[in-house]
Amino acid sequence: MADEQDRAPNNMEIVVRRLVKETGITEEQARELILFLGLHWASLLREAKALAAKR
Repeated sequence: MADEQDRAPNNMEIVVRRLVKETGITEEQARELILFLGLHWASLLREAKALAAKR
């Protein structure tokens, strides 16, 4: 069972804003990651940080 901290909120817009704020990626990038990975926060954060590092 996933740890509660590893799960993102179910509202996509909240997750988008949180990813943008915490990693500096664009809203479009955040939405694409969510569509690709689902709402698993640890995975989203890892990939968002990787995207931000490529800038």
